[in-house]
Amino acid sequence: MTRTKDIFNRIEIFHKAPLSRSLVEILSILSVVILSSFGHAGAFEPDFVFPLENVTVAAGRDATFTCVVNNLGGYRVAWIKADAKAILAIHEHVITNNDRLSVTHNDFNTWTLVIRNVKMEDRGQYMCQVNTDPMKMQTAFLEVVIPPDIIYEETSGDMMVPEGGSAKLVCKARGYPKPKIVWRREDGREIIARNAPHGKTKSLAVEGETLWLSKLTRSEMGAYLCIASNGVPPSVSKRMKLQVHFHPLIQVPNQLVGAPYGTDVTLICNVEASPKAINYWQRENGEMIITNDRYAMTETENSMYAVQMVLVIKKLQKADFGGFKCISKNSIGDAEGTIRLYQMEPPKSTKNQHRQNGDDDNGGSSENNLSTNDDLHENGNIINKNGRLYKGLQSGEPDEMNSSANNGRLAANHSIILLFMFFQAMYMVSVASASIRRYPFSVLS
Repeated sequence: MTRTKDIFNRIEIFHKAPLSRSLVEILSILSVVILSSFGHAGAFEPDFVFPLENVTVAAGRDATFTCVVNNLGGYRVAWIKADAKAILAIHEHVITNNDRLSVTHNDFNTWTLVIRNVKMEDRGQYMCQVNTDPMKMQTAFLEVVIPPDIIYEETSGDMMVPEGGSAKLVCKARGYPKPKIVWRREDGREIIARNAPHGKTKSLAVEGETLWLSKLTRSEMGAYLCIASNGVPPSVSKRMKLQVHFHPLIQVPNQLVGAPYGTDVTLICNVEASPKAINYWQRENGEMIITNDRYAMTETENSMYAVQMVLVIKKLQKADFGGFKCISKNSIGDAEGTIRLYQMEPPKSTKNQHRQNGDDDNGGSSENNLSTNDDLHENGNIINKNGRLYKGLQSGEPDEMNSSANNGRLAANHSIILLFMFFQAMYMVSVASASIRRYPFSVLS
């Protein structure tokens, strides 16, 4: 007990020493105090049971070093910041003025050094030392890491670039170890680099603080993510929106649309524009179309710059036939597309269609089975306006009967012609015979 009091008296004298003393002198005094004052007892030398383990901790958290010594006897344990050569604690007493440090002892063989709310300056080599002769010690390293953080004042924000231009996106981050920066597109599409040595390259991720984009097209428009990580969770990211500007472009899938009178029809125009454009419909005479009970207009966004314009016209009237225009305007320019709507005759019913629909039943009229070019004769035969004669079909007769009748009529016509030619030949033979009998010498001479 007397020896312990003597040690602390010397330490108190050390604290009252002039501040002009160098660090080497101070450490020398403390070493003399520790080594000369600590005695030893027992026949066994102290030994370390477990090695002192390295500790890695994020800034702001607590770090703990544990030193286990057997057969300590009358020796003492000291904690030292090796790289700074500073004594932190002796046995259970903290020497340094750092109130974030504390030492605990389990009254057996374990001494624990706790550093609360770790800071970057706490990083370094720590030593657990026993004042034997020669002294025994073991060391471990405290690694202090800092999760990544985006430096917003040095990082790019949203950007607007004309189509065909270039963009430079910059992302800076702090942390320890130094964070790695990776660029990705928010929609998962590939990033296109055109200034590479091998021409145009595509990749899902690009590393580096700076992302260069040249000869930009509208397809490269969108949100880009700058992701910073250094192995210390959590990773952080910043979203940058790249807007590519261009004048409107209109594509019309069908420029000529036909529909019967009284039906509904849909007109479509596909528009690409950035910044967002004002889109509307009008007639070819300049009259603007307004939504009402007969005109319905909608727009569907397909991407950041693509919109589909749809005009639905209900119960077509004669005044609706003609030209329609879809027009798009933004701050850079305007464009228009033209669609011509014409009246289309409804499909004509055929005899087979009527039979399939049951029109040959008793509920239908036989006149409905006639084409527009046929008339009904008085005796029930069908007379085509082209002058052909057809015999009317009886109810329930198949179409082959009509075909057979036509073939029979053709055969009869041929027979009549042949018979006529036969009688004409006979007539000419009789005339020739009469001439020979009347003028025999003239003919013979």
